[in-house]
Order: sequence, then C-alpha cells, then structure tokens
Amino acid sequence: MSLSPPRTAFVLAGGAALGAMQAGMVHALYELGIAPDLLIGTSVGALNAAFLASRPATVATAEELAAIWRGLRRSDIFPVHPGALISGLAGRRDHLMTDRALRRLATRHLQFERVEQAAIPLHLVAFDLLTGAEARLSDGPLADAVLAAAAIPGVLPPVRWRGRLLVDGGIADNTPVSQAVALGARRIYVLPTQNPGESGLPRPPRGALAAAVHAFTVLTNARLQDDLAYHVANAELIVLPAVNSGNISPSDFGHAGELITPALTAARSTLAAGTPGPPAAEAHTDSVGSRRRPRCGGGRAWKRT
Repeated sequence: MSLSPPRTAFVLAGGAALGAMQAGMVHALYELGIAPDLLIGTSVGALNAAFLASRPATVATAEELAAIWRGLRRSDIFPVHPGALISGLAGRRDHLMTDRALRRLATRHLQFERVEQAAIPLHLVAFDLLTGAEARLSDGPLADAVLAAAAIPGVLPPVRWRGRLLVDGGIADNTPVSQAVALGARRIYVLPTQNPGESGLPRPPRGALAAAVHAFTVLTNARLQDDLAYHVANAELIVLPAVNSGNISPSDFGHAGELITPALTAARSTLAAGTPGPPAAEAHTDSVGSRRRPRCGGGRAWKRT
C-alpha cells in the first residue's frame, strides 16, 4: 500500500445558500475525470464535502447533489421557532435557531456514520471558541462534525466536541486552503462561494437573518485572497469562478438552479482554458505581525508553474 501523501484536494468554502454553486463546479470536475484524493470543507462546504466523500467521483454524484440543492428551502437549514428566538434574545441560550433540521438533513443524505469511514478521506474545519484556533475534524461522529463545522455563531448552537466548543470554521478560514497544504496536497481545486477580492451586494440584505448570514459570509471570505498568494509556492492552486450574477443572498435557498448552472458553465470554461499564473504580489505584515504574507492583486485563477 502506498504511503505517499495525497496529491489532489478539493477545498469547499462556506457561504450558506451559495454552496449550491459547488454542485455545478463538482460536475465540471468529475466529467473531466478530475477526482480528489481528499476533501476539505467548512460551513456549507462541509455538508457538500461530506456528501461527496461516500460516493463515487462521477457526474451522477454531482447531479444527485444538485438535485438535493434544488429541493432545499431555508427551513431545512435555518428553521424559525419563536421559542428559540425568544430564548436567544433574552440571553437564556447562545443561539437563535436549533440545529435539529440541519441534523435531519445530514442524517438523510450522508452514507456513513464516522468521518474516518469516508471512501474519500474527509477533513472538516471548525473553530474552537475556547482557544480561538481552527479545529480540523478528521475522525469522530460525522453528523456532529458537520454540525460543528456549520454552526454559525449566534444563529446555530455550538457543538461540544471532546471537551471543546466548536462553531463554524469560516470564522478563522472560510476557504481552508492551508489545511489542504498541511495535509500534503500539491494540486488544490478551490471551490469558493465568492471570488477572491469580492465583497458586498448591490443592495442591503432583507431581514435580520439575511443581514447576519451575509455579513458573516463577507467577513469570512476576506482571508482567501491572501491565502492564495501565500500558498502559491507550495501547491498548484486552481480556483473555480463563483458566479452569482443574480446577486442571490447567502440566506436565500430558493434559487439553487440560478447558481448551479452558471457555475457549471464557468467551471468548464476555466478548466478548458487552463489557469494563468498569479498576479504580482506585494509582501505585507499581517494584523498580528507574526509573519509576512504576500498581498495579492485581483484575479480568479492561480497556478504554481
């Protein structure tokens, strides 16, 4: 048995309803015979990655994932119960919504019970509220790991995991490219829900939940551009375009088809054309001054040559 490190990783970002576009991206990859040696996901990307991890790398799998997304509604992820809202607002709970609907969704569609049982090695990324550090979940109960990686703070309850209190990994790293590099991947396909450097919507989100989810998505996407420039020397990075021409909100689960089809078309074009080298980068010190990272310019596709 080969002990060589995995070569190809798919990294699936968070982004709530925008995670639908990842079904189109995976379709484009699978139809070209591009399969992952490992899957890494956080937030909604953890759900998608866990779905893929127990199924063959075929177009049929991508189509099955797309069909699930087309049938999803907000209540399947963010059910509103007055009692939970009142308790959260009154300070009696640390969340506004329960995770029971999300657990049912995960249980219905995931085909194995523990992370380490995945046919394709699976790693989910959460955030430890007590230590303030990323937590990579590579073994243990799958449903709990998915819920931990997707628990938006204040909206969904944190998950207790081996003495830790875990929430959505997007807080620290919404597109965990660094985890793929640490696990030995040398070709990394990045499946984002926003393009590097993108931010905001042309109009304010409607409703409190939409505003909270959108703000979380924008803030957690900010690290991606720096990480791409930082890791371009360590791995070949292929970033698929995140197409959202309809400006669909991360909290709007009623328009999956408008995300999946354009993402499939754009991913096909990107993969057919190849990926140019990264734009010029300028080094800078990060916010804590502990290490220097290159600051990158605009661009959607990155590749180490």
